[in-house]
Amino acid sequence: MSEIVNEAWRKYRIQLQSYPLRTKAITAGVLIGVSDAIAQKISGIKKLQLRRLFLMMLYGFAYTGPFGHFLHKLMDIIFKGKKDNKTVAKKVLLEQLTSSPWNNLFFMMYYGLVVEGRPWSLVKTKVRKDYPSVQLTAWKFWPIVGWVNYQYMPLQFRVLFHSFVGSCWAIFLNLKARSVVLKQA
Repeated sequence: MSEIVNEAWRKYRIQLQSYPLRTKAITAGVLIGVSDAIAQKISGIKKLQLRRLFLMMLYGFAYTGPFGHFLHKLMDIIFKGKKDNKTVAKKVLLEQLTSSPWNNLFFMMYYGLVVEGRPWSLVKTKVRKDYPSVQLTAWKFWPIVGWVNYQYMPLQFRVLFHSFVGSCWAIFLNLKARSVVLKQA
């Protein structure tokens, strides 16, 4: 069994080196798909909603993977690849003040408008109501992830690590978004 895992990991690293953007996009899509399937199961959905699953995977593939790829490259350019504690703290702070609020807002809008197909007025109301608590929760959780990511992960694995942890975060966001829908239904 470990030979299979080692070989798969070796092939994944080759793809990551040869086709970094494509590999990160596919990885993010698959991981968010897994997290959505788990969120559906946890929230009590009996039959897997394939349309929702596909739209979540599309979000990971088209947005989170590429966004993470370019964000981490940009951070390395801005901070010249430094990994000392002061630089890592600056990276985490910059990420938390820019991409974190944007990504959570964008996810909530995408989920409401695209995944659920709700009208803008309902999505806007839901975002106004829930966004502050989602973002405050994010600021309690993601700085630690960011610190580990910038301090210990090589650049090529940052999106993978972020996407993996993001899968757990997406379960939280899915359940948060769903709970609002259930209350309105």
